[in-house]
Amino acid sequence: METIIDPLLGGLLEAIQPVNLMMMVIGCIIGLFVGAMPGLGSVNGVAILLPITFLVPPNAAIIFLAAIYYGAMYGGAVSSITLGIPGASTAVATVFDGRPLAMTGRGDQALMAAALASFIGGTIAAVLFTIAAPPLANFALSFGPQEEFALMVLAFATFIGLGGDDIPKTMFSIFIGLVLAAVGYDIISGNPRLVFFDIDGFLRGVSFLVLAIGIYGIGEILWTMEQSGGKMQVHYVKSSFRSVVENMKKVKNYLTQTVFSGVLGYFVGILPAAGATPASLMAYGLSKTFSKDPESFGKGNVVGVAAPESANNAASTGSMLPMLTLGIPGSPTTAILLGGMIIWGLRPGPLLFVEHPDFVWGLIGSMYMANLFTVIINIAFIPLFVRVLVMPFTILAPIIFVLCLVGGYSPNSSLHDVWLMVLFGVCGYILRKLDYPVAPAVLAIVLGGLAERSLRQSLLSSQGDPMTFLERPLSATIFFCAFALVMVPIIRRILSKRPQAAGT
Repeated sequence: METIIDPLLGGLLEAIQPVNLMMMVIGCIIGLFVGAMPGLGSVNGVAILLPITFLVPPNAAIIFLAAIYYGAMYGGAVSSITLGIPGASTAVATVFDGRPLAMTGRGDQALMAAALASFIGGTIAAVLFTIAAPPLANFALSFGPQEEFALMVLAFATFIGLGGDDIPKTMFSIFIGLVLAAVGYDIISGNPRLVFFDIDGFLRGVSFLVLAIGIYGIGEILWTMEQSGGKMQVHYVKSSFRSVVENMKKVKNYLTQTVFSGVLGYFVGILPAAGATPASLMAYGLSKTFSKDPESFGKGNVVGVAAPESANNAASTGSMLPMLTLGIPGSPTTAILLGGMIIWGLRPGPLLFVEHPDFVWGLIGSMYMANLFTVIINIAFIPLFVRVLVMPFTILAPIIFVLCLVGGYSPNSSLHDVWLMVLFGVCGYILRKLDYPVAPAVLAIVLGGLAERSLRQSLLSSQGDPMTFLERPLSATIFFCAFALVMVPIIRRILSKRPQAAGT
């Protein structure tokens, strides 16, 4: 422990150097707003601002970019709660309960829960990063494609709990998402597949952002217009210093789930090909599965906001571990950070801790400081965020629609994506009217590509033998956990019907 404390103190001192501290605060603020803007997210934010960092020393540059990454994880919850549009895939699970909380006048509580849970998850991850970096890096190396596919199956198993009691409708929604994830070029042969009506735009595949913004943006507008019957309601939210303090005290009500989600998110984040999105989805699914009141999820349960926010922030920190220790980026954003480090002459790997200890421990120290600054900035802006909720819907709806158009067009600068987004919005509205859960479809398109890649790698390496997944102890264990998670809601449903049958 002494060998950790001394360099960590040195890293904290390095992080609070004037240049590093200034870049950290600026990065946190930029990240917060980048994460809150649909269609941007941490990847685009870091990539766009990468050239600016050549004006400062390498330590300050990486700290700045990492702060944008952390801030974007916080910011993704803002648009999810206030507008019902996930800023990025990492915040899609926050929409499920964050938006209902906002629509019932508890938007300030949802925003506070997201901020505090993000801080708790990020701090837990920073502590685990500091203490257990070498052994956890070795553990992550034991994950082959079989274990990666098993982890994706485990994530899909948690989806069952997201669809309520109607499991067949949930499975249908998942299959729709998997079909959309397969659109584009085959990852092995390179041949085009599922290119509907021979439209070239489908060759790029179906973007998650296009689907998510269409369903949760345009679909939400259509649904709200119908439910309001032409009388647009304003969801009044009180925001004062007293309400902020009261909401901070309520964190004890969901502290256990937040801590568990932070630990889960960190371990998922350090695994290559996983990342913050699967971590947040698994945290949400597990929180609902083992909750005493699972029916309240999706209707405005604060745990449904705290769990995924804690997990995605912890995972973002965890994804830094394989990048620094092994030179393997744990997420798309860390891949950009990896490229920046190489440009500055810093080669990630085990020798990085020996050759550049000031840089490594300065970055680790900035994890603690950036989490602290970001939660302070986030809480300070909550009164501004809640003003969005008291805006008349006749004004808010056009703003949301414009944001949807920008978010759908900006990733590929394609009108094809814009029309596709509108189509998904209408389809999402229809599915919602028919009482089909849309969340599993959105989540399946996120993980579908990762699952297919690891599945086909596993089968190629085993010459098509499916027993390869059960022959490896770690993947077999994960598959068993996935099977258990699928059985939990089924058994719960059977037990809930038994007393009714006995009463009749």
